[in-house]
Amino acid sequence: MNFLSAVRSALRALAANTLRSILTMLGIIIGVAAVITMIAVGRGATERVQEQMKGLGSNIMLVLPGGATAGGVRQGAQTRSRLTEEDATAIAKEVLEVQVAAPSSRTTGQVVANNGNWGTTIFGTTNDYLEAREWPLASGRLFEEGEIAGSAKVALIGQTVAQELFGDVDPIDQVVRVKNVPVTIVGVLGRKGQNSMGQDQDDTILIPISTFRNRVQGGTPGNVKRVWSISVKVREGQSMKVAEENIRELMRQRFKVQPGADDTFTIRNLTEILQAQEESSRIMTLLLAAVAGISLIIGGIGIMNIMLVSVTERTREIGLRMAVGARGKDILTQFLVEAVTLSLIGGAMGVLLGAVATWAVGSFAGWQVSMTAASVLLAAGFSGFVGVFFGYYPARRASRLLPIQALRYE
Repeated sequence: MNFLSAVRSALRALAANTLRSILTMLGIIIGVAAVITMIAVGRGATERVQEQMKGLGSNIMLVLPGGATAGGVRQGAQTRSRLTEEDATAIAKEVLEVQVAAPSSRTTGQVVANNGNWGTTIFGTTNDYLEAREWPLASGRLFEEGEIAGSAKVALIGQTVAQELFGDVDPIDQVVRVKNVPVTIVGVLGRKGQNSMGQDQDDTILIPISTFRNRVQGGTPGNVKRVWSISVKVREGQSMKVAEENIRELMRQRFKVQPGADDTFTIRNLTEILQAQEESSRIMTLLLAAVAGISLIIGGIGIMNIMLVSVTERTREIGLRMAVGARGKDILTQFLVEAVTLSLIGGAMGVLLGAVATWAVGSFAGWQVSMTAASVLLAAGFSGFVGVFFGYYPARRASRLLPIQALRYE
């Protein structure tokens, strides 16, 4: 018996018991579909984190104020605003691993343009903030040095604000009122998308930090240049850990923190946080695929069971084939091809079901999914392996039957 004859014989045997074949394939179908869907969901989560890392920028750290203490109770991070613009300047100059250190402050408020208005996040910062975030301009220009130093009434706006206030009209050189302060738009930021918290990063307006301090906030007592945070970008190739330790040492000196005392500021390594999330997503993908793979193993056990039943039912047929000259390897090939065919047909149907399930998860659940050819080939290949692995024992048992005993079997 050649291979094509074995395939035709396998298809005839499966067609003779259609319902039983479908029920046997059900485990393979569900297993393949589950593997494809789970991998797609896991990859989608990983890609989402990677997009967030790209949106955040590379080698980023955030220096935040520490927590105030009242009545012996610590109030939490950022309840004590001690950071200043001078701290950012010192970090940029004295920590060799640092490329830029951008001070920034923020608030929320209405931005009014012509007959439209929009509530958004207002950032006061410098051009270094865009360099740290790797945030290019879609159009226009950056702030000039004189504008940053002189509290100029200029602004950069995000894509969401531009769309909400101006629609398809070019916003460059348009005047908007930020908390009743008229500012001229000199640039539009490139699109960033959502951050790790699901917030729209494009829903923002940036003004020079001096403008924010002197015009929006109305100045600070004693002319102290307080800031909400400092965004630090570490030079490419430099150790984030070394840079973090050097920044911590510098800030403790500036804040006059005694040896052994807790820091009065917080340093967050955002890149490490997102990398940890990405690694967690990868591990979750593997776990989901492993759990889904159990369905394939169960399907394989079903194939072995039904093939053993088939060998028993067709014992006389096996004896007859051997009596007319079939060899043991011909019988082995026949039943092994039958098991693999059963598994591959189930795998093909599982791929279709997996594609539909992946689409449904992305469309109705709103999750980000990513179905790749590699995951399809993996699931289909594994289903074929299941057919070989679980079909070999019944096929081998059939091939070792004695012709006389098989012909006498009732």
